[in-house]
Amino acid sequence: MNPAFTREIDDAPPPPLPERPISAARNLVTPNGARQIEHAIATLSQQVEAGGDSDTLAALKRGLRYWHARHATMEIVEPIATPPAVAFGTHVTIKRGGKAKQLHIVGEDEADPAAGAIAWTSPLARALEGAGPGDVVEFEAAGHQEEIVVLTVTGA
Repeated sequence: MNPAFTREIDDAPPPPLPERPISAARNLVTPNGARQIEHAIATLSQQVEAGGDSDTLAALKRGLRYWHARHATMEIVEPIATPPAVAFGTHVTIKRGGKAKQLHIVGEDEADPAAGAIAWTSPLARALEGAGPGDVVEFEAAGHQEEIVVLTVTGA
C-alpha cells in the first residue's frame, strides 16, 4: 500500500487499559476478605517480578494498583458470635421462592453469589439488613415483589 494512504493512528500503540473501577461504598471486609486481598497483592507482585510481555505486565500492574487501593481502604469487620439480626459478616438462611438458601453477607471483593456469598451493598443484602429470625422481608426482584422469610442468622 502506498504510504500516502496510511494513517498515523495505525502505527500508534494501543491505548492503555482503563483502571479497574473502585466502588464508592465503604470497603468493608471480613477477616477472610482481608486475607484474600493480601493474597492477590502477593500473587500479582510475584507475577510482575517474573516479567512478561508489555501487555501482560500492564494488566498485572493494573490489577496490583486495584488491590493496593482496596488494601489501603479496607475496614476489617470482626464477626459477631451471636448476631441478633442480619448484618455484615453474618450467615443467613432465608426462604425464597419456597426454597431455603444460605447466604453470607461479605465485602464487595469477596462476593461470590454462586457460592452464597453476597456483597453487603447488593440489593438483597440491603433488604435483609436488620431482619431477624422469623421476619418477613419484602423484596423487589425482576419487576415483582416477593416475600423472603429469614429463618436463621448466625455469626462466623
